[in-house]
Amino acid sequence: MTIETAEHLRVQDRSEPTNVRSVVFGAGIGNALEWYDFASYAIFAPFFSHQFFSSSDRTAALLSTLAIFAVGFLLRPLGGLYFGWLADRKGRRHAMVVSMTVTALGCLVIGLAPTYASIGILAPILLVVGRLSQGFGLGGEIGASFTFLVESAPSHRRGLWSSTMFIALIMGSLLATIVALILNAVLPAGAMETYGWRIPFLLGALLGVYAIFLRRGLKEPEVFKASEKDEIHGVKQSTWSSIWENRSAVLTVIGLTAGPTVSYNTWVSGATSYSINFKQMAANGALWALLIACVVYIVVQPLWGMLSDKIGRKPNLLVGASFAVLLAFPLIQLIQGEFWQLAVAMSVSMFVLAAWTSIAPAVYAELFPTRIRATGMAIPYSLAVAIFGGTAPYVQNWLASIDRMDIFSGYLALLNLLTVVTILFMPETRGRPLT
Repeated sequence: MTIETAEHLRVQDRSEPTNVRSVVFGAGIGNALEWYDFASYAIFAPFFSHQFFSSSDRTAALLSTLAIFAVGFLLRPLGGLYFGWLADRKGRRHAMVVSMTVTALGCLVIGLAPTYASIGILAPILLVVGRLSQGFGLGGEIGASFTFLVESAPSHRRGLWSSTMFIALIMGSLLATIVALILNAVLPAGAMETYGWRIPFLLGALLGVYAIFLRRGLKEPEVFKASEKDEIHGVKQSTWSSIWENRSAVLTVIGLTAGPTVSYNTWVSGATSYSINFKQMAANGALWALLIACVVYIVVQPLWGMLSDKIGRKPNLLVGASFAVLLAFPLIQLIQGEFWQLAVAMSVSMFVLAAWTSIAPAVYAELFPTRIRATGMAIPYSLAVAIFGGTAPYVQNWLASIDRMDIFSGYLALLNLLTVVTILFMPETRGRPLT
């Protein structure tokens, strides 16, 4: 990067963009809608699982449906690779528009898919296709949107701006929860299992169209434009050689993500179905507990983000991962079928989790140079989420089915311990220039 370009970016890095609202909303809306789709799948799985598999064994049907939930995560690394490359080569905005389109199509496929009774084995195949599309799109969404948001933020407020991203994510889950509560309240008995479960997926597809048009009006961050100009006059480095050059940062992202992604999917995606199916909790009570926990999570998110801008990223990360280790056993054991137990367990867990999620986009972006930033964060993040996060609801419910939630608690604690170790060895990135 030239001296003049670097000096221009240093001055701009401390200035407030004039389009703060459009940047934050444009980056976040795709994540909100894509996580709305994912949360809808997890929340409504108990209602539609037997529609895609034989209804003779409802537990087996649920586990099969959750296995397909995990399959969707397998395409996230490929999505991260493709859309990360697209974002680093063609622009952050372009990658965000395309990834949103792919995910919306996946949601539409699930919403319109015929049932097992209608077309037999083709029904779960269509379900897999829809989930793979969602996984591929979301794999690219992370690198492009995280990078776009952090590169657009002033350096002294990256933590605060970063916190809006997971607010958007949880707003997607919250919206799915609200839709579930409304449908559960207004639809007649049995309607949720016959046709009501389709409504949230079709709604997600429609909202995706709105997100696509909104993102088309965004402008590329200045730091990306500067990097793009420098590469025109210099020698372009291949994606793989750039990733190898930044292998330490890649491994750091995997370690940082392993524990929190299991925590997120355990409490946002898996806890409701676990409570309903294995603790005989009423669906309404489980959904209200999730709603309360989401509100807690949203409120504390910017507070954690601002704190990291003052004292650094590592203290935040250590608080989140360390308490996740300590609370893994007692909070899961607390859930015994009562509403207040689930509400307390989920709220406490998500309060702690927010210490990590509030600044994750900023930390990941600060670890990589601009030319490889989207790809560099998307591939390892998506890989870690695919391996650990996507399988969490299935593992949780399977172990619950054999009455071994103690093993799952140990698994959750162990992965968060890996994250603690990673944090201790990583550099402090607060205030690091994005070059």
